[in-house]
Amino acid sequence: MECRICGAIDEHRTYTAKEMMLGMRDEHRYFECKQCGCLQIVTIPPDLARYYPADYYSYSDAEKSVNPLKKALIRMRDTWAATRHCQIGRLLHFASPNDKLTSLRPLKLTKGMRVLDVGCGAGHLLLSLYEAGFTQVLGIDPFNREDIAYRNGLRIEKRDIFSETAQWDVVMFHHSFEHLVEQQATLQQAYNILKPGGMVLLRVPTVSSFAWQHYGVHWVQLDAPRHLYLHSLQSIQTLAKQTGFTLEQTLYDSNAFQFWGSEQYEQNIPLQDPRSYAVAPQNAPFDAQRIRDFATRANELNAAQQGDQAAFYLRKPG
Repeated sequence: MECRICGAIDEHRTYTAKEMMLGMRDEHRYFECKQCGCLQIVTIPPDLARYYPADYYSYSDAEKSVNPLKKALIRMRDTWAATRHCQIGRLLHFASPNDKLTSLRPLKLTKGMRVLDVGCGAGHLLLSLYEAGFTQVLGIDPFNREDIAYRNGLRIEKRDIFSETAQWDVVMFHHSFEHLVEQQATLQQAYNILKPGGMVLLRVPTVSSFAWQHYGVHWVQLDAPRHLYLHSLQSIQTLAKQTGFTLEQTLYDSNAFQFWGSEQYEQNIPLQDPRSYAVAPQNAPFDAQRIRDFATRANELNAAQQGDQAAFYLRKPG
């Protein structure tokens, strides 16, 4: 088999993983590249759309959802109104911890910066930013049913990155990159539409983690077959080099989900099962203390750079 990331041809180790988010339990084969470490699906299903039902979480209406990030940003809106170049990092001193918000800190966003969010679904994060005064933002997602025009002026367009021609300061992929077939071409297009010195934010699950080593095919963020690529640190570095980027920083931002989700899968409990902690915490096989312990362990793994998801910051020269 040939690795689609680094091109290595070898007898790569293979794994069989089941679809467990929806509880279909059909099997999909993956292989782990011996050279760059990227775990990737052997055969991309021709009917991928059936694994993204209408109630898939990223499609939910951002205006109707309970969004702590949005609330935190709105609380700061009046404070920021008098500040033309307020950095979003200031908000981190006031808002409760949030993985998406924390991942924005190294970007040093200012209100005049142009930000493109690729694969954003309904645009939950962008709506929050827009409400806080960051109006030079746009979301695109080819898998949305239609364009979305929010009342505050934010637009989410039904298209992919290859149709984009404008120039951007930041291009973000918040847990969307691992779903995309064309990894190099997508990242190269992001490079092309970035201004010199611009940055790509890739937030993805990573096999350079304790969770993958410990849980294997029961690792919840393997998420077969939706996740086509589960990158290692080395495979991200390979992609960056191939497309002209410099990997400037890596921030691990995993949470308790890597434990309770994987533990459920080991017990044959799908994510959308009535016994799942995601659906009915009172029916799940974990008490509140166990969940707190998972969260503590996640923080420890992040500090040790062994968390199961990370934010990678890729800089375009100039």
